[in-house]
Amino acid sequence: MRILITNDDGINAEGLRVLEDIAATISDDVWVVAPEVEQSGASRALTLSELLRVRKISERRFAVRGTPTDAVMLAVQELMPLKPDLVLSGVNRGQNIAEDVSLSGTVAGAIQGMALGIPSIAFSQAMMIYRDDHKAPFEIAREHGPGVVRRLLDAGWPKDVVLNVNFPDPGRGEVKPLIVTRQGFRDIFNIHFERRTDLRGGDYYWMGFHREPSGATEGSDIRAVYNGHISVSPLHIDLTHEPALKSLSAALAGAG
Repeated sequence: MRILITNDDGINAEGLRVLEDIAATISDDVWVVAPEVEQSGASRALTLSELLRVRKISERRFAVRGTPTDAVMLAVQELMPLKPDLVLSGVNRGQNIAEDVSLSGTVAGAIQGMALGIPSIAFSQAMMIYRDDHKAPFEIAREHGPGVVRRLLDAGWPKDVVLNVNFPDPGRGEVKPLIVTRQGFRDIFNIHFERRTDLRGGDYYWMGFHREPSGATEGSDIRAVYNGHISVSPLHIDLTHEPALKSLSAALAGAG
């Protein structure tokens, strides 16, 4: 099995090395094509107005001065001699749950793999404390990751679906078994801006996050991670809301 690994935390991220170790338990044909620098929050952005530079680090390891989507597209179409059988993205430093998935470069890397017809999985390591000086508990992902990948490969999933895996923070207690969840939605908007003034008297803004726990519905990725479970959510990029499609079609039928 040929495996392609990418991420959004950058080529030097600890989580990427963890994912390489996970992949090595499954295959000896592992390729790494990841952003040169951190691309957190890039979602599915493409680099359209700048040159894409690629730095070859070793025979199967490349750094791309672009987004996770750029990296996966370049890997599959230019850098790898043969198409990969599996794309793994992560392991992200911090959880990607609820509405985070629409912003996440980690999830986007996996989505691009899926869009190219390759089974793809995104991995994130939850953190109770999210600060630059706080070390992510990647030992959880490292310990449980190989078994999770094997179980998912054995189970299989539809071609238009990407799997989003979140490992819990051990600070919430013993790691509980893997459960399949739906994408949740927070009842608290965590992002805020702080206005500051530079040395020339101009205003600028610094974005931050409130770390308040959100209410979590049963069966959601939020509830699973909060309760110490490994969460697996099957996601797809068809954003059509079927009930609204039907009600609007009925309401507007015959309208000029």
